[in-house]
Amino acid sequence: MLLWESGEGVRREARGSEMWFKATASNTQGRFSLMERTLPPGGRMPPAHRHVGNDEAYFVLDGIVEFRVAGEVFAASSGTFVLVSAGEAHTFGNTTEAPARLLVLHAPALDGYFGDLERLWASPAPPEPETERALMRRHGMEPA
Repeated sequence: MLLWESGEGVRREARGSEMWFKATASNTQGRFSLMERTLPPGGRMPPAHRHVGNDEAYFVLDGIVEFRVAGEVFAASSGTFVLVSAGEAHTFGNTTEAPARLLVLHAPALDGYFGDLERLWASPAPPEPETERALMRRHGMEPA
């Protein structure tokens, strides 16, 4: 059994987002990873991308998150569930003036990418877009 309280887990930070991994590849035998993610107001969206071998599910807990999935753009509020199947182009972010919080599930697990992403964003200046896209490709994502 694994039990994490609020504010517990494996903490990551990148693009101004705080991420708490509640389940990682190491404790799910790689089957999935689950994070609670806080998106800052007006935060940067990840480059549009598609996961080659990962499904990605989102559940909005608080605030409003803008999603861009397969050519559609929509705002998702508290209680909204979004499933992005492997191969579907997408990105998301908080375009409002208040923080937003959501759960993000990757199947199979993708927490290793976020550790690398945190290291990439650790310098004072944001990384070059191509550097970030190269990192994404190393973790099975294709720019869309």
